[in-house]
Amino acid sequence: MIIVGSISFALAVAGIFLPLLPTTPLLLLAAALWLRSSDRLYNWLINHPSFGEYIRNFQQHRSIPLKVKIYAVTMVWITIGYCILAVVDEYWWAQLLMALLATAITWHILSYKTLKK
Repeated sequence: MIIVGSISFALAVAGIFLPLLPTTPLLLLAAALWLRSSDRLYNWLINHPSFGEYIRNFQQHRSIPLKVKIYAVTMVWITIGYCILAVVDEYWWAQLLMALLATAITWHILSYKTLKK
């Protein structure tokens, strides 16, 4: 579980720079895996100055800050919109599926409470 948690953490860090990789869910997965396999890594992640706040907020409040929601939804629509217009422009059914995917992701993100700081 330590290895899978480490891979999840590495993907979460990459997700900061690559919009299609979801940072927070991958951090939550890493935390869950490390909770069961390594107290040292779990405590490091929970107390990390940058990443720990995401996990603590979600664990305690089941909510996402407004700024993060706006950024996430914007990036989803920019990246999937680009794919719809430029990558699969000849396949209407693929465009429809991608639009449905973007809508589902948006709904999922917006379904969480907004964290009020």
